[in-house]
Amino acid sequence: MKLEMRGQLRMEQQMKLAPRMIQSMEILQLPMLALQERIEQELNTNPVLEMQEGPDPDPDAEAPPEPASGAADEAPDETVEAERDLVVDVDTSHVNDFERLDRMDDDFHDLMEQSGPFRPRTAPDEPDKKLEALKNTAAPPQSLHEYLTDQWRLIEAPPPVKNAGRMIIDYIDDRGYLTVRLEQLHNKDKHDFGIDDLHAALDLVQQLDPLGVGARDLRECLLIQIAQSHEDLLFEYDLVDQHLGLLLDNRLPEIAQRMGCDLDRVNAAIRRLSKFDTSPGLQIARPDNHPITADVLVEPGEDGAGYVVRLVDSSLPPLRINDYYAKMARDAATGDKTRKFLQDNIRSAQWIIDAIRQRKQTVLNVTRSIVKRQRDFFDKGELYLKPLPMAAVAQDVGVHIATVSRAVSGKYVQCPWGIYPLRKFFSGGTESADGDGHSWDAIKAKLQQIVDAEDKSNPLSDDEIRTRLIDAGVSDLARRTVAKYRKLLNIPAARFRRKY
Repeated sequence: MKLEMRGQLRMEQQMKLAPRMIQSMEILQLPMLALQERIEQELNTNPVLEMQEGPDPDPDAEAPPEPASGAADEAPDETVEAERDLVVDVDTSHVNDFERLDRMDDDFHDLMEQSGPFRPRTAPDEPDKKLEALKNTAAPPQSLHEYLTDQWRLIEAPPPVKNAGRMIIDYIDDRGYLTVRLEQLHNKDKHDFGIDDLHAALDLVQQLDPLGVGARDLRECLLIQIAQSHEDLLFEYDLVDQHLGLLLDNRLPEIAQRMGCDLDRVNAAIRRLSKFDTSPGLQIARPDNHPITADVLVEPGEDGAGYVVRLVDSSLPPLRINDYYAKMARDAATGDKTRKFLQDNIRSAQWIIDAIRQRKQTVLNVTRSIVKRQRDFFDKGELYLKPLPMAAVAQDVGVHIATVSRAVSGKYVQCPWGIYPLRKFFSGGTESADGDGHSWDAIKAKLQQIVDAEDKSNPLSDDEIRTRLIDAGVSDLARRTVAKYRKLLNIPAARFRRKY
């Protein structure tokens, strides 16, 4: 077997993304809040990029005259004098040098005011925006563990019980439930408390706020809240303690028979039980709700014949490149290292300005195409949402499908029907016998409407819901598809929706 190396020429095509294109795609995909953070980051890191406080400057306007301090031709003697070395000596008299030294401070302040590259500080009476934002920022929320620990420090109990209670609190989840058995926490070789101390500590933990915390299951959680209630809930206590399984299965007639009462008494007890919290820990450790900011606003036109689409970009500061640094980068007298540094930053600043401008135009064009193709939705509501492929919008706008996908990612539109994600308008669907299209979101909205209008004493089964959908013009829909959409909408089965 002979091994050898030989050269070979081969032609092939490769697609490589330029850094400018990568940045444009990144800016296009960012939602509004993330874009604001990105712009703030660029302003802090790029010295040539600044916010524009007035209207965009006219590129055809005549350039302003140079400041007087830079007019070296008008006062050559002063320039030569300023560049001459200072000689300050106590042995000889150099009065002129001392006078030049006194004038340097005033000249320096004049130069600072006229040069332009330095951004002026805020006035003393002007509020500090960052300090105001810091004052208005909410404090970090207290976790449930911290909340319970603060209460447990005030509990008076023997040291073994106190130590056992601290360990129990460590195993309470965000919903307020104890996730392990007490026997698992008992280890006589590592801890100075026994199983009796754990039971005593659990009884004390279950008396802490919020009511129901420290329960090991739903039954115990409800019983703790009932026991600490000031109302007479003896019937409700027996209902939860003895018949919780039947209650969860909605077998109310059997419960009434076993408890020797009528259905009205059981229904009244269920209404009182509904006031209790099945996840008490979420009262303290409630997950954060991230704010949603609309990127596009769709409003009816003044004549009522169409819709006006505009961007909600008032929170985005207009950007520009500092004129002084731009002139400095073009000046041949500037050092090579400094000029290269300025040119790189100017190029980066121009890229992000162009990317933001392109993002605005792309999002605007995509939304206009959506409004044109989903006109029935904006006129009549969610039931008239039609299937819309991204390829159709990409063809309208004249861009690639991937560009449309990035343009709608994380973006929201505000219209007369509320705030919706732009991606909601791109969904599959089915066609009826007469050729009308129905998107899956419209079918789910129609299903929800059918369930809301049903007779709760005799709720509809999945087959009956399918029949109602066919009557509404939605054909070729299987029963399992109806069951899947019902679960996605958190609609329980018919036997759980029945009201007695």
